[in-house]
Amino acid sequence: MSPPAIAPGTYRLPAEVARSVERARRALGDRGAGPNPGWVAALTGASRKEILRGLSELEDLLPLEEEIRHRHLAAGRANYAQIRGPFDLYLLTRLLKPAHIVEAGVSSGVSSAHFLAGLRRNRRGTLHSIDRPTPQRGSELGTHESPVAIPRGRSSGWAVPEELRDGWDLRIGPSERLLPTLVRGLPKVGIFLHDDLHTAPHLKFELRTVAPRLAPGAVVLADNTDWTGSAFPDFAHQVGVPSFRRGRTDFVGLAWPAQPPEL
Repeated sequence: MSPPAIAPGTYRLPAEVARSVERARRALGDRGAGPNPGWVAALTGASRKEILRGLSELEDLLPLEEEIRHRHLAAGRANYAQIRGPFDLYLLTRLLKPAHIVEAGVSSGVSSAHFLAGLRRNRRGTLHSIDRPTPQRGSELGTHESPVAIPRGRSSGWAVPEELRDGWDLRIGPSERLLPTLVRGLPKVGIFLHDDLHTAPHLKFELRTVAPRLAPGAVVLADNTDWTGSAFPDFAHQVGVPSFRRGRTDFVGLAWPAQPPEL
């Protein structure tokens, strides 16, 4: 069963905050990047005041959003495949203030940059990222190539500004090999994002691998779940918590319980 969708319009933003959100969206150059405050609230239990305070900070992210857009343009990727809800990732980071975030799947690094920006604002925490890059074969992206193929002369996270990279734990290789070792070395994980190989077996592997290290109240996210069938809602059912779909997208999340069952 598909998780219930939470539409963006469930939160009416004050005019000043709405203007900040729109300026940040335009600076990034992504028409679909607008936040879904209701979805974030469902995952965190944050108050309206906390949500609006976090969204008002998007005004400070305008230079970051512009640099990400310029880096994409310089690589010939004006319409680069980006994570749905980058501002939501920043907001989740600010609200939860996690000591450790783990993401599987980096590509150009739009999600990474927004996690890192939130951690920098928190003045604590580390982002641990795993990526198995697919290199672009020619000077231009071929018709049948993956839209997240890495342009020539660049590497995973190529759109992340240098000032955010200090302390970023970026690991290159297959998640099957790197993720178990990574999570065993962490005390607790406050946010986990799956955005790499979108198959049901792989998503199940990543969820079960990270589960023993998830902190109470941690947020677990998975993008492109239309490709992974019932893997995420099945996991939520096993854990005994609801999962929520971000509007009409197939970006979903759940909040980890204080006393999870044995998986």
